[in-house]
Amino acid sequence: MRFPILLILLSGTLTVSTTIAQSPDHAAIEANIRQVFAGMEKGDSVMVHQSFSKQVTMATVKTNKEGKLELAMESSIGPWLASIGTPHADKYYEEIWGIKTSIDGAFAQVWCDYAFYIGNKFHHCGVDAFQLSKDSGSWKIFHVADTRRTTACDVPAGIQAKHK
Repeated sequence: MRFPILLILLSGTLTVSTTIAQSPDHAAIEANIRQVFAGMEKGDSVMVHQSFSKQVTMATVKTNKEGKLELAMESSIGPWLASIGTPHADKYYEEIWGIKTSIDGAFAQVWCDYAFYIGNKFHHCGVDAFQLSKDSGSWKIFHVADTRRTTACDVPAGIQAKHK
């Protein structure tokens, strides 16, 4: 009689520990970031812009053709939004995975791997790092930084298959 009760209690404990839900803030932050990439895919710069705060900075860390480190910094997302909204033959796809989110009050940081495709052609990969703040109940991106490389990209097989 004891064994079935112990088994039931143990299985309930295992179920609870594996079904811990994402917090509403985590879900809202991830939805905000996914909206950026959905807007890029649609060529909808207005949709992308809605994910950002009024003041935004951007930075890219990459290695140039001579193998030297370059840090490009932007104090506006205007030119980037214009490139998204300008009609182009192929869709822009930025696929993300390995999302890690940290939150402290009204501040959040998200780190994720990505692969960027123009149409179905692989272009580059790297890491995206987003910083967000929560104002009036809404999470908005105020800084985004990324790395860019064309080699040593460990893109998951499911993403690669999607772009064949």
